[in-house]
Amino acid sequence: MDKEHLKGTAKQAEGQVKETAGKLTGDKKLEAEGKLDRAEGEARKAVGDVKDALKN
Repeated sequence: MDKEHLKGTAKQAEGQVKETAGKLTGDKKLEAEGKLDRAEGEARKAVGDVKDALKN
């Protein structure tokens, strides 16, 4: 696992926390930020997958 995978996983976790907190408090802005963070995390993990594929 390289840095992109780790950053992606961390960003997804952060996004999940924000999204859940937003849902619980009714804060639509926080919920949207969480969804964006999760999407960014997925993108970072995809970049890590591409880097791994290029190494092999």
